[in-house]
Amino acid sequence: MKKKVIIFLIGVLATMTTVNAQTLSERQKGLAACACLMAQGDLQRLEPAVRMALDSGATINELKEAFSQLYAYTGFPRSLNALGVLSKVLESRQPNWQEGKPWVRPAEWDNARSAYELGVKNQTQLSGKPFNYDFCPQDDYYLKSHLFGDIFAGDQLSAADREIVTVAALSGLEGVAPQLAAHKAGAVNMGNSKELVDELSAWLSSKGYTLLSKWPKGEPNPYGKFFIGQSYLADVGGGVIRSAQSDASSSETSLKNVTFEPRCRNNWHIHHKQVQVLICVAGRGWYQEWGKEPVEMTPGTVIAVPAEVKHWHGAQKDSWFQHLTYHKDVKEDASNEWLEPVDDETYDRVGK
Repeated sequence: MKKKVIIFLIGVLATMTTVNAQTLSERQKGLAACACLMAQGDLQRLEPAVRMALDSGATINELKEAFSQLYAYTGFPRSLNALGVLSKVLESRQPNWQEGKPWVRPAEWDNARSAYELGVKNQTQLSGKPFNYDFCPQDDYYLKSHLFGDIFAGDQLSAADREIVTVAALSGLEGVAPQLAAHKAGAVNMGNSKELVDELSAWLSSKGYTLLSKWPKGEPNPYGKFFIGQSYLADVGGGVIRSAQSDASSSETSLKNVTFEPRCRNNWHIHHKQVQVLICVAGRGWYQEWGKEPVEMTPGTVIAVPAEVKHWHGAQKDSWFQHLTYHKDVKEDASNEWLEPVDDETYDRVGK
């Protein structure tokens, strides 16, 4: 039964990511990573992402433009915070980081009619047809005159790159599925291929910037006191997995999905008289047994944790992490023993 379960789960994993030709440039990946983390307000992860973007060919002025544009989608506080991170990074400016072309004040800013007409043109192209939000004339005007007019009038980013930045930002937010779907289509209308947009979404997930997963996130983990950081727990389908024991009897254990935010990990612990099975389904994580080197977990990794072995598992520093878990070979009086936390010193050594 174990093999059938693993084969089934790996088959599901294979359908979760669209395999496309690698068309995203390193520069675009840098811009996308920064936009996604800026939208989440994750300043700790944003700082190294800004450095990565600058090392990958994104210019300083392009990042300024991206963070400025995204205030319209994420709010001024996160836009200003991101610009603050960029300013901090530039205190140790590297020779290979490019300023980019000089910023020029758009002429449309001095002519409200021109800004509105440009906005109508850009919004029509992005939507694929004329778009009028008659339900709320105020928002209709703001969209046309300011977002697609004033903001899109800047020349630091192309229309295609603007939509990459927007899709990446919306991918990092919850509760914006309609807008994300609209901008994915709009990204194609503004000059990107559908394959590139699909690749962007898959890349953001594979690198842990977003949690693109068909497995439910669940509710805050009731065992959270045994974790450092935030985790979530979901009962997957309410079903059970039957596993054969050495005495030919059987046991049943429910299949759970555990979601870890970046840096989240559980305490050292031991499963007495039972084997725990871990199956990574999204993001990137670590598994480590006491006295042994850590093992990286990526989608498709399956680990059977022997009974009586002290271990921990959790997310990598810069990635969400999801794994399914169940127990097999469960003996009478089986139990879990929670031990000391995985302190920052131990955790930060992992992966170096």
